[in-house]
Amino acid sequence: MGSDPAETVVGEPRIVPKRGRGGSIKLSALATRFVNVTDPGTGKTQKTEIRGVVKNPANVDYQRRGVITKGAILETPLGQARVTSRPGQHGVVNAVLIQKT
Repeated sequence: MGSDPAETVVGEPRIVPKRGRGGSIKLSALATRFVNVTDPGTGKTQKTEIRGVVKNPANVDYQRRGVITKGAILETPLGQARVTSRPGQHGVVNAVLIQKT
């Protein structure tokens, strides 16, 4: 049932539309270079570049291959950020900045 996972990676942006149940359209990101990072302290969001995938708790193999899924930790110029969106389902990567302790 369903389809194969999108397995979004860092690279030249590629977004493909997929038809959902009832004729709705889902956007699936196959590759992306940017992330919308929100700073919880100030509440401000800005678009920044992805430098790489630091950790992906969904799958050890995804971490090695640099696949972005919900919960993955990304390295950005602002610092490390945790992905809160589902790039393979939403077509965009949103993340929250991780506070340094």
